[in-house]
Amino acid sequence: MPKKVVSTSPGSIRSPRDDKGNSMVTYQFMSAWLTSRIRSERAASLVEYALLVALIAVVCIAAVTFLGRNASDKFNQVGSSIG
Repeated sequence: MPKKVVSTSPGSIRSPRDDKGNSMVTYQFMSAWLTSRIRSERAASLVEYALLVALIAVVCIAAVTFLGRNASDKFNQVGSSIG
């Protein structure tokens, strides 16, 4: 059975409706839109990347602190032996 195009008010967007008067296109659009918003993995990916960057920063700070202390000790040792 062909679908009818019905407008509810002048100037409104026309959408196909079934025999019961339900707007199937609007329902399908809203359903797909809500599903995409709820099941979006963009936020999860963003959080994962932020955690990775934070972990890398902590490792870098720890490495620089550790190596800095070792380097300082070596420079002090060499300075003491020279002078």
